[in-house]
Amino acid sequence: MWSLLLMALAGLLIGGCYTFYQQKSPRWIPISFAFLAVLALLAAYLFTLSA
Repeated sequence: MWSLLLMALAGLLIGGCYTFYQQKSPRWIPISFAFLAVLALLAAYLFTLSA
């Protein structure tokens, strides 16, 4: 259950990363969104290992 929610969160974060990149926002904003998406996917993977 948690892994599914974390994967959905990662998808939203990737969408935010892409949107902020298209808007020519400061470079650190899309990078931070992408970093958080990678962390969410990593956490989802680790949740699947413990199950």
